Amino acid sequence: MKGTLLSTFNALLLMTTHVSAELLNDVLQLEESPVGIVIEVTKADGDALHEHLIEVRTASDAIRQKFPGLPIAIVSHGHEQFALTSANAGKYRALHADVEDLVKNDIDVHVCGTHASWYDIAPEDYPEFIDVTHAGPAQINDYLNIGYVQLEL
Repeated sequence: MKGTLLSTFNALLLMTTHVSAELLNDVLQLEESPVGIVIEVTKADGDALHEHLIEVRTASDAIRQKFPGLPIAIVSHGHEQFALTSANAGKYRALHADVEDLVKNDIDVHVCGTHASWYDIAPEDYPEFIDVTHAGPAQINDYLNIGYVQLEL
C-alpha cells in the first residue's frame, strides 16, 4: 500500500511539473511556438554573466528566427546580478550595453530583489531598463505557470 501511494504521489508530482531545462535544439524542433521562453541565470560574477549573455543573444536570435516575436525573459538571481547595478555601470560598461540592447529587442531582464536586499541594494540602485522582481525563483515560476518553457543554456 505504501509503495502504491508513493507511486501515485510521484505520478501526480510529474503531471504538475513545468516544462523546463529544455535545450535550445529541443526548442527549435518544436512545431508549435511555446507561449514564451524564460532563461535562468545564476553565475558567479559579472564577467561570467557577460559571456553568458552572448549565448543568450545567439539563442534568442535563433528562437526568434523560428518563432518571430516570441516573448523571452531572463531572470538573474545569483551574485552576478550585482554587476547590473547603476554603480557598476562603468566597470561593466559592455555588459550594461548588452543588457540594454536585449531589453530594446523585447527581452525582459529581471533581477532578484530579495537577493539584492540581503546586500542592502535597493530596486532604485538598478538602471531603469532592469526589472527588479520581488524574488527571482518566484518570477521564473510565474513564467512557467503561464506556459513559458525554461531554457537551459
